[in-house]
This record gives sequence, C-alpha cells and structure tokens, in this order.
Amino acid sequence: MEGNIAAIDIRTVRIAGQDLRVALMGSSEPERTLLLFNGIGASLETIVSFARHFRRTRILTFDVPGVGGSPTPALPYRLSWLSRLAGQLLDLHGIGTVDVFGVSWGGALAQQFVHDHLARVRTVTLAATSAGFVMVPGDPRVLVRMTTPRRYADPDYMLKVGPDIYGGTLRVDRRKLIEHATAMRVTTPRGYLYQLLAIAGWTSWLWLPEIRVPVQILMGADDPIVPIINGRILANRLPDARLEVVDCGHLFMFTHPGRTAAMIESFLFGSTASTKA
Repeated sequence: MEGNIAAIDIRTVRIAGQDLRVALMGSSEPERTLLLFNGIGASLETIVSFARHFRRTRILTFDVPGVGGSPTPALPYRLSWLSRLAGQLLDLHGIGTVDVFGVSWGGALAQQFVHDHLARVRTVTLAATSAGFVMVPGDPRVLVRMTTPRRYADPDYMLKVGPDIYGGTLRVDRRKLIEHATAMRVTTPRGYLYQLLAIAGWTSWLWLPEIRVPVQILMGADDPIVPIINGRILANRLPDARLEVVDCGHLFMFTHPGRTAAMIESFLFGSTASTKA
C-alpha cells in the first residue's frame, strides 16, 4: 500500500561550486527523512517507484556529479568529497539528522557519509553493498560488463546482459528490465569513470566498528555482483547490525519496491533509534 504521496520536487542547487540535481519525494506527511545514495550510473528517476511506497518517510536524493542531471566536474573526486556535498545539502534544506540508505555503489558512499557525519545519523540501511576493496567479488564476467555505462544507453544491450548482471527476478522479467533502462537518464562515460575512480582502493573495513548506530543490511539471495558473504562481513564488523536476505537479485529495491520500503520503515520506526532527537 502506498502512503500519502507528495509531489516530487526536483530542482538544481549549487553547492561548493558544483551543480546538483536534487529530489525530495515520498510521504507528504513525513516523520523522518531518508538520505538516499543511489547505485553507480543511476539517476534519481530510478528511485521514483520505490519512493511512492513510503508511508511515513520522505526521501532526499541527488544525481551524483556526472550522472543524470548533475554536470560532470572537471576533475575526478573521492567519496569523501561527495560526503561533504551531502552534508552541505542537508544544511541547505535545514535538516539536522537523517536516516541513511545506500544501495550498491551508493552503499559505499552511505558508509563514508556516516563515518564523516555520525552525529547527524539515526540509522543506516545498506543494500547489496560491501566494505570496499576487501569485498568478496561477484562473477568476473559480470564485473567486466559493469565497467561501462553501455547498458543504460543501449536497451538491446541491457536486455542481453541484464539478466546475468542483476540476477533474481530480472533473469526472467524482460518488462522490468526495459522499465529500468527507460527510467534512466544517460550517464556520461566520463561521469561513470569518475564514479569508478571514486571508489578505487576505498574501504570502510578499519573504521566500521566506530559506527555505533543501528544498521540494517539487505542482501539479495541471487546477486551476481555482490554476493551475500559481503553482507555478513559488514554485519560482523558493525557493533549494532542485522542482516536480512531478500529473495531476489541485485536490484530488489527496483523489482520489489513495496516490500523493500516496508522493510526499511519497519526498521526505522521499530529500532531504538526512533527515540533519538
């Protein structure tokens, strides 16, 4: 069931010399704000169907520079720079504390944000992600195909490689694959490269024990990109984490948006963090 849905507010703001295309969506009567970090190459359009299922939460998200409607910066960047931009984005909206959600590549950025802004974080949900270069890799044939954004620009190529890349429901549901591909705004090759460079050599392994807020880890049972073992690694390193396995592939947030949103809100409002200011 969908909640009270607010109109989607999409605008471009300028922060620290960088234009960011930003969206607020989700419940029209929110009790919490979920700061969402999306996957590699994914524009904010891919979040819309997911956001419509939140009953008590609004979502704040943005296109990473070089993705969707955020222009590519002149130079490569690291996750720490994006983390600072996200913190300044909260300041711009007058938001003090947030719940944090990150999926896949965005799960790494979510971890970096929590490390840098722990006092602003109530809870963390990490989906289909890992602790960085210490991860147990997925299928090498799949990872090679992930090195370019071609699947987003070429629908025929997406239909060819998508089932093997994403697994789960998308192995058999061509309609969902097409829907995912058409929801995207094309990412520039340089913007995609910058995202790859931002995470090169990065890891959260050493400082995960410092993240003393409730953490929910969601992993797909049939994920060719990020195997479940990576969720167990995160759960073992985090002081207050629980791992849940979703019976789908890498993009369960897209294939099962209502179920995933319900799992997140159950965690947000059922955790001890719900009593924090």
